[in-house]
Amino acid sequence: MRGTLMLTWILIICLSQVAAQSQRQYYSETRSHIPRPIKVTNLHFFMHENLGGTNASAVIVAQSNITSNDNNSSVPFGTLFAVDDPLRIGPEPDSEVIGNAQGLSLLAGTNPRTSTTYFDFGFTTGKYNGSSISMFSRTDLELAVVGGRGRFRMATGFALLNPYLINATTVIIEFDVTLFHH
Repeated sequence: MRGTLMLTWILIICLSQVAAQSQRQYYSETRSHIPRPIKVTNLHFFMHENLGGTNASAVIVAQSNITSNDNNSSVPFGTLFAVDDPLRIGPEPDSEVIGNAQGLSLLAGTNPRTSTTYFDFGFTTGKYNGSSISMFSRTDLELAVVGGRGRFRMATGFALLNPYLINATTVIIEFDVTLFHH
């Protein structure tokens, strides 16, 4: 009997602790925000894309089988690409690699020169090592920067694209990026 009474008291104490802890809020008290000054960073680099062979850095992962190819494009409407392209300092294939661009590109319109694109540009060298910027936009020679991490946390801005070289197996695009971040 005495053991049962002791066990009952222990259970009551444990349950009261659980009830007290469940009264906690899922949020903290509101604090005033003192914004940090906004930094402006300009980046310039080249994205190198290999379209052919076993070392392809952009591949078709899905393609619609119900759309026609009336625009005579080699890549018809409804094509989805996965991309993992190196970012380099210069347009030369042996220039220094500073990171990579990973993402998806969807030909979501009938114009073969435009697509809807999501890219994460991750930097792997220099003072921006470990930082990245995210871009999501329709590509018409300009992409919107919609976020970032590391040194580019909460980044916004834009990237101007300049096609440097486009042929059957290689695409090299020059990027001039303007970032606003904290």
